[in-house]
Amino acid sequence: MSIAHEFDYAKPASLKAALALLARPAPRGGAALAGGSVPLAGGTDLVAWLRDGAVRPGRLVDVKGLPELRGIRLAGGKLWIGANATFAEIIESPLVKKHAPLLVESSGLVASVGVRNRATIGGNVCSAVPCCDSGPTLLVHEATVHVATPRGTKRISMKKWFLGPRRTALAKGGIVLGFSLPLAKHAAAFAKLKRYRGEDLAQASVAVRVDAQGVWRVAYGSVAPTPIRGPKVERLLKGVKKPDAALLKKAAALAEAEVAPITDIRSSEVYRRLMVGVMLKRAVKLAAARLAGRGPDYGINVMEENAQ
Repeated sequence: MSIAHEFDYAKPASLKAALALLARPAPRGGAALAGGSVPLAGGTDLVAWLRDGAVRPGRLVDVKGLPELRGIRLAGGKLWIGANATFAEIIESPLVKKHAPLLVESSGLVASVGVRNRATIGGNVCSAVPCCDSGPTLLVHEATVHVATPRGTKRISMKKWFLGPRRTALAKGGIVLGFSLPLAKHAAAFAKLKRYRGEDLAQASVAVRVDAQGVWRVAYGSVAPTPIRGPKVERLLKGVKKPDAALLKKAAALAEAEVAPITDIRSSEVYRRLMVGVMLKRAVKLAAARLAGRGPDYGINVMEENAQ
C-alpha cells in the first residue's frame, strides 16, 4: 500500500532550524496542514504509520544529519548514546559492549538486519509502542533522556518517559538528543518472546540487571500499556547474587502478578502472563551467572532452544 497522505518535507542544516520548523505549522497553498510537523530519523515506524494512515503530519522534518543527535561516547562519567545511533551501530560499538552490553543483546533482537541498519534508538523510544525493544533495557539502566526544545535543553528520567501507548513526555516541538547511562559494574540479560525466528514484534520481553552489590532492576515490555519496571521482583531479589530455585519460583509468581498484558493478534493475555514468569527466571539465572563470570557472552536470546 502506498502513502496517500500529502505532506511537506524539510531537511534543516542545524538543530536550531529543526526546532523552528517543528514549532510552526506546515503551509501548503496558503493554509496550514492539519497534523503539524514531526521529526523523521530512521523512519521504520513513522513510514509504516504514514502508509496505514495512523498519523497524518503536515510536514516531516528530517533530523538524520544533525550532529547533536549522533555519536556514542563517554561523557561526564556516563555512556552517551545519540538519538540517531542505529541499532547496528549500537551492536558494533566497543563502548556499548563494555559498559552496557545489555543494549547489544536487546538491539540484536530488533527486527531484521536491514531494519537494524536504519532504525534508531531515539525513534524506537519515541514511538512508545508497548513492545519497543529498547524500552525495558533503558529502564533497567535508569537512563536519562536528553531533549532539546526552543526554550533550551532538559532531562527526563526514563521512569517518567512513557505516558501511554505512543505517548511520551516529549513536549510538542521537542527533539530527543540522546541518552545518558550511569556507569557501574553489573551483569544483565534480555529475553524476548516471538512467534517465530526472524523479524517479529515481541509477544513479551524481560530485561534484568544486577550490580556488584546485588541490587536488581527488572523491566517488562509488551505486557502493559507501556514498558514498565518490576519493583516487586526487584525488592524480592535485593542483595541476592545467587538465587536458588525456590527464590526464582517466587520471583516468577511476582512477575506474573505485576504485569497487565492484553490479548491481541500476537498472543493471549494468559500466555503472556505465564511466559513472563518463565522469561524472568531464565533472565535472572543468566544475569547471575554473568555476574559470577560464568555466563555466555552477550548477544543471545534465552528464549531460543539453543540458548538453554
